[in-house]
Amino acid sequence: MPNLDADAPSLRVRSFAGNVQAFREGTDTPRAFLERCIEVIEARDSEIGAFVATNFERARADADASTERWKTGQTLSLIDGMPIGIKDVFETADMPTGQGSPLFEGWCGGIDSAAVAALREAGALIIGKTLTTEFAATEPGTTRNPWDLDRTPGGSSSGSAASVGSGMVPVALGSQVVGSTLRPASYCGCFGFKPSEGGINRGGCFDVFSQSCVGFIAASLEEVWTVARAISSRAGGDPGYPGLSGLVEMPPAKKPKRVAMLETDGWVDATEDAKKCLYEALERFRADGIDVVDRTSSEDVAAAEEALSGALPLTFNILMWERRWPLNTYARDLDPSKLSQATMASKAKGEKLTLEEYQGFLDERRQV
Repeated sequence: MPNLDADAPSLRVRSFAGNVQAFREGTDTPRAFLERCIEVIEARDSEIGAFVATNFERARADADASTERWKTGQTLSLIDGMPIGIKDVFETADMPTGQGSPLFEGWCGGIDSAAVAALREAGALIIGKTLTTEFAATEPGTTRNPWDLDRTPGGSSSGSAASVGSGMVPVALGSQVVGSTLRPASYCGCFGFKPSEGGINRGGCFDVFSQSCVGFIAASLEEVWTVARAISSRAGGDPGYPGLSGLVEMPPAKKPKRVAMLETDGWVDATEDAKKCLYEALERFRADGIDVVDRTSSEDVAAAEEALSGALPLTFNILMWERRWPLNTYARDLDPSKLSQATMASKAKGEKLTLEEYQGFLDERRQV
């Protein structure tokens, strides 16, 4: 566990939504909320390593403007004044975008990505860039889990999850191909949300593969939704996709009539403790009158498990081909010594694949 001395900020997720009424009443302000976030960053980030860049000066100026809007009842959105961390694969006009690679250390394109531009339009405060694994892939970075510094925060949205889990920010952007948003969110005790493919505009994001999407890590369920909708209402989805839609505010909870539990390929590797926790959750569902079905009681669930068998290697084969570029030009035209062995191995595997094989993988994915 982190060293929690008596004078240091307590380790906990920090909700912005819970302060909205206080902002309206004038008993709290976005500037004061921001300063509490900065206090945690300054006290904890040297040991956690969630951020690779910050811009407190601009965040403070934007917080002051938001405070005035709250005073006059002219807020721009439900997230006006919310401090947000940005995974370091999204471009930001005022901070570098390093993609977790020494190749791009200090690189800045001078523009905001679509998601970041939408957040600024909604009045959110872009407080800093959170550490990502190399090119949002498998080579880990230096971020540590805030709840146990000897454990991983999960990847690839490592810094985003650690920053929310430690109370540095209430929300951070992530991205995901396989589990890069949901896994670190769970490891760091946060809420994670991966919208459907194409749901959030990825313009200006370097995680651009066919199975990628913008994701959200937050202190509460309400906040993952309100931030996602604030972006989609201003930037839409990926070109050709309708984008995430629905109520702008988090809708009231509704109890489902039925949930399905799938034992996909990873089930055999899950620990007994993990399985026990899941079974206990399912028992709580049943006790609350929710029907729980699995492959033993539902032909549809059994068919879904069969269809998803082998999904992970299929996913990686698709990704290897799609990463041929830019990895080939990084290795040829930049400094290959700054690329990890894992990235070079991915490049080599991708270059062995043929277009026909890739087309076959896509056909298989469509069938699944």
